[in-house]
Amino acid sequence: MKRAIAAAAAVVVGSAALVACGSQDDEGEQAKKLFGYQVLSELRTTNAGTLEGASDLSQQLSVRLYPGVYVPGPSGQMIPNTDLVTTRVLPGDQRKVVYTLSDSAVFSDGTPVTCSDYLLTFTAGQYPGLFGSRMPLFDDTEDLSCTTGSKEFTLTFKENRGARWRRLFEAGTVLPAHAVANKLGKSVDDLDADLLSDDFSRLSPIAEVWKNGFSLEHFDPDLQVSFGPFQISEVGESGEVTLVANEYYYGVAPQTGEMVVWPGRADSAELAEAEALRIGDLREPDPAWHDVNAEGNRLDVDTQVGELTEALTFPEVGMWAVPENRQAFAKCVDPRAVAKASSDHAGVDVPVAPLHVLQHSDPLAERVASVVESHLDVDIDAASALSGSEIRIGYPYPSARFAAMVDSIRRSCEPAGISVIDVTEGGKTLADLPRAEYDEWGNETWTEGAADAILHAEDPMREYPAANNRAQDLAALRAQEGYLWEELPSIPLAAQPRTFAVDGAVRNVVPYTGLAGIGWNMDRWQLSTDISAEK
Repeated sequence: MKRAIAAAAAVVVGSAALVACGSQDDEGEQAKKLFGYQVLSELRTTNAGTLEGASDLSQQLSVRLYPGVYVPGPSGQMIPNTDLVTTRVLPGDQRKVVYTLSDSAVFSDGTPVTCSDYLLTFTAGQYPGLFGSRMPLFDDTEDLSCTTGSKEFTLTFKENRGARWRRLFEAGTVLPAHAVANKLGKSVDDLDADLLSDDFSRLSPIAEVWKNGFSLEHFDPDLQVSFGPFQISEVGESGEVTLVANEYYYGVAPQTGEMVVWPGRADSAELAEAEALRIGDLREPDPAWHDVNAEGNRLDVDTQVGELTEALTFPEVGMWAVPENRQAFAKCVDPRAVAKASSDHAGVDVPVAPLHVLQHSDPLAERVASVVESHLDVDIDAASALSGSEIRIGYPYPSARFAAMVDSIRRSCEPAGISVIDVTEGGKTLADLPRAEYDEWGNETWTEGAADAILHAEDPMREYPAANNRAQDLAALRAQEGYLWEELPSIPLAAQPRTFAVDGAVRNVVPYTGLAGIGWNMDRWQLSTDISAEK
C-alpha cells in the first residue's frame, strides 16, 4: 500500500526526480503532496449503468467523468446541467422531451458529444438482458430519434409514462459512442445503424464493449475518454484511480487539477497517516485510527443518515423470481430488527425505509406509509411455506454492518425453516444474481448466479418507474407501492448511513448522501494551504 501511495503521489506531483528517490522519508513527502479521495465502492467500473456499477455506487467516481443531464444537488434536488444540455418538453398527450447539447460539449479527445452517445445509453436501457444494464427508468421509454453527428435528439415515452424523465441519462451512464465504434472497427454511422436495428447479432458486439470495456481492472484509455471536468490518467496497482483535469472541458476548470480516488478497500488509516486522505466516504462509521478528542485533528469524521435505501434485490429468473416465494420470504424478514442491527454498527439511529417508490426522507413518505405497515410484521406461519429452502445473500464489499443486517435476517427466518447464508466473501453485485442472457441470435439462457439476493443501496427515484413525488400524484404513488409489495422485485429495509471524513483545509466540500456521494462537486474542491511547503 505504501508503494502504491507513493506512486500515485508521484503522478500528482509530476516529478521524475521524486520518483527516483527511494527512501521512506521521500515516500512520505510524496504521499503528503497527494490529494486523495476515498470512496465506498470497489471502483469496479466507470459505467454506472451496468449491474456492477449500479450496485457498487460507481457514480462516486464517474459523476465528474460522464456528467448527467441533471446534476444532484446537496439537498437532493435535480439541477439542470446547462453547461452540457438543455431540455424542452413538447406539448401533447404523449410525453416527448427534446434534448439540445451544447456546441462546446466535447470529449477529452476533442470529439463532440452528440446524440449517438445518448442513443447508446437508450439502447442499453432497452435491452437489459443483452447489455447487462441496470437502468430501470428506460422501461418508460419508447423511442429516441438520432441523426448521426446531431446535437439534438428527441426522447419519446410510452403512453402515460415518463414522470421521472429527469432521472434518465444520469451520471456515469452516457458513454463515448465514437470510442465504442472505434473499438469495434466501425464508423459512428454504422454504430447508430446497429443500435437502431433491433438485431441481436448486430447489438451483441456493442453490448460486450459497453458492459465490460469500462472495467477499471483492465483500464483502456482509448475507450474511457470523458466529457466531464476530469479524465482518468491511470489506474494503480491497488485499484486507485488518478484523475487529471480534462483540457477539453467546456465548463469551469477543476479547482484541483489532479487527485487520486481510492477504493473503499484501501487502508484508510494508512492513507490518513500519510496525509493522502483529504476527503473520505468511509466504510467504517467510527474508525479506530481517528481520535475525536485529539488536538489539531486534520480530519473531521461525521456519520449521518443518508437518503438512499438499503434493499434486498431479487433476481428476475429462477426460484426467487416467483412473487409468491418472495412474499413468503419477506414474511420472516424483520425490517425493524435489520434497521437496529445497522444502527448498532453505524452509531446513529437508522430508520426503517420500507418504500419502493419514495426516499424515506421525502415529505410524502408518511402519506404512503400506511400501504406498507402490514408488511413490516413477521409472520412465521406464512414464511413456513418455504420451509427447507435456502437463500444466499451477498453485498458489494465486506462490511461488519452489512454482515450484521444479514445475520438479523438469518435469525428471524430460522424459525420458519429458511436457511439464510452470507455468501459475500470479497463482494457480490447484482451481476452475481441468476439472470437471463441473450446470444447473438436472441436465444435466452440462464446463468445460475453466485447469490440469490443482493443487499445494496439504491435510490427509489431512479429504481422504479412510477409517478413523480408530488402531492397531486399521491393516489398513484400509493397504488404503485401496493403493486410493488405484491411483486417484490426487492425488499426495502432501512436507510443507508454514511460516514464522511473531511480535511478542514479543503474548501467547497458539501456532504451529499445520494448516489454520487460527497464527490458530487469534486471539481470545486480546493486545498486552502500550500501542502507542498509542509515539513
